[in-house]
Amino acid sequence: MSHRPRPRQLDSPLLPKLFKLVGRAQVAVYRRTGGRIGGTWRIGAGFRKPVPTLLLEHRGRTTNRQYTVPLLYLVHGEDVIVVASQGGLPKHPQWYRNLCVHPDTHIQIGSERRAVRAVVADATRRAELWPLLVDLYADFATYQSWTEREIPVVILEPRAES
Repeated sequence: MSHRPRPRQLDSPLLPKLFKLVGRAQVAVYRRTGGRIGGTWRIGAGFRKPVPTLLLEHRGRTTNRQYTVPLLYLVHGEDVIVVASQGGLPKHPQWYRNLCVHPDTHIQIGSERRAVRAVVADATRRAELWPLLVDLYADFATYQSWTEREIPVVILEPRAES
């Protein structure tokens, strides 16, 4: 993997706070409108090719609190695929680390809430899914070029409600 430096303006300490606030607002609007507003990402590569967005619930690995984040997604057969890109930052996102501890969770697509189990794609599955994800949202390739970590691909498999 070749790496190129992230633009310095993305290292501002204000950005994570801004992203958190915008994410919370998007979750609230998405829930109120059943995904009619907030259900499509139109920023970056999504400007020309809008990308569907879901809400992912995750339980804090240390706090046990419930959180919800909006994420871009790809439907692949019965599964829903998400990417732990965090915009190419050096560390995995909190939601990813939380799912590694608490993989049974829920997603919301539009107004439909579904029970899922998160499974991190192994190297073979990641190699199969990554080109589809980059086709969905070209900026994923840019994010991967900005970080030394391999960006995880997470498969959200349907599960029976418990």
